Amino acid sequence: MSAVGTAPPVQPRAPGSSTTASERGSLTIANGVVARIAARAATEARGVGGSAHRLFGVPVGAERAGRDVQVEATVNGATVALDVRLSMTYPMPVRRVAEDVRHHLSGRVRALTGLIVSRVEITVTALHPQAATTGRVR
Repeated sequence: MSAVGTAPPVQPRAPGSSTTASERGSLTIANGVVARIAARAATEARGVGGSAHRLFGVPVGAERAGRDVQVEATVNGATVALDVRLSMTYPMPVRRVAEDVRHHLSGRVRALTGLIVSRVEITVTALHPQAATTGRVR
């Protein structure tokens, strides 16, 4: 039987000393986590709304600006590919809004995860009049 508390103390590293990656451990960010971060980041872009969930390619529920943006993320090492389904406010220019979303997603995902975004595929599922994004006044 061994006595409690007899393990040798862990020696702290000196400030500025380097460690190898294997000594630090590894970090894996799940596809779903990156997808959630990207979905939230997409809604930060001007003129972007959500998309209805789909089952076998058929929308389930209404396409509303207030829904969540749908994102699928595929992490491969230090890179991630994003497939985004969203709606946009009409009459904003679709191509410009899509480029803004692409740029914003790349920056936010990299800042929050450290992953490099290799591609962002965007599918615009609906256009909503500007009044639809402000909500209903009672």
